[in-house]
Amino acid sequence: MSFKNKVAIVTGAGQGIGFEICRMLSERGATVILNDLDADLAKKAVATINKNNGGNCLAMAGDSSDLGFINSMVNTAVDLYGSLDIVIANAGVTLFGDFFTYSQESFSKVMDVNLGGSFFLAQAAAKQMKQQGNGGSILFTSSAVGHQALKNLAAYAMTKAALEMLAKNLVIELSQYKITVNTVAPGATLTERTMEEADYERIWSDITPMGRPSYVADIANAALFLVSDEARQITGQSLLVDGGWTSVSILPNGLK
Repeated sequence: MSFKNKVAIVTGAGQGIGFEICRMLSERGATVILNDLDADLAKKAVATINKNNGGNCLAMAGDSSDLGFINSMVNTAVDLYGSLDIVIANAGVTLFGDFFTYSQESFSKVMDVNLGGSFFLAQAAAKQMKQQGNGGSILFTSSAVGHQALKNLAAYAMTKAALEMLAKNLVIELSQYKITVNTVAPGATLTERTMEEADYERIWSDITPMGRPSYVADIANAALFLVSDEARQITGQSLLVDGGWTSVSILPNGLK
């Protein structure tokens, strides 16, 4: 897949899945605006990508749920590079908590970032893509827990299922402008964050049919396909990348 002459925005990309998506897009010729809330993490990520891929990645640190910042990212893409072709709303927060004691503060934060940020980034990007008249691709990052219940993730799982419905609904709104809208839904994935959890890799290797959790490259490869020209006839879909876990739905020990 080639992304030469494509301009992309990826949120929540300082590390993990988002970083790998940016790295692969850049490696394949795209110009990428890499967003993360953590400015140092964003700068470090961009420096790593540009060192290996020739300097076609730009850091923009900021809150991906803030409408002013969202518009700033879109305007920067157009002002510096002339267009916006791909948007991947990857930023999200996971705040575990028992349903009976889950706070309004935690609920609002999860909704604002996971849903609000994704919705309004898609809105701003779609307006620009419509104006350009050349189509485009929007991708949301959902989750396997948008399909299979997991304890202490009621609010988070709710947002991920909602993103998949948003993608379906936007088919009606955006197809006439040749803009595709899809979601990629990762299962258990080895990232800097999850590897801090005790026995994460062993636990998920034991209960995943393919015998291991996903690597960030597994998710990034799926994401790149869905925003590529090869997937121009695919829209309103969600692609699960979970090693078969949701097909059997075996729960980790202690979460039954």
